[in-house]
Amino acid sequence: MLIGETIAVALASIRANLMRAALTMLGIVIGVGAVITMVA
Repeated sequence: MLIGETIAVALASIRANLMRAALTMLGIVIGVGAVITMVA
């Protein structure tokens, strides 16, 4: 599978599950922020 095709599939998946993708990204951001806060 080519990189361009992979990106197209990923974007189509994000569009199909927009709320799920948004919550996942929010969770990742909060998790990374929490780890940085604990380490700092």
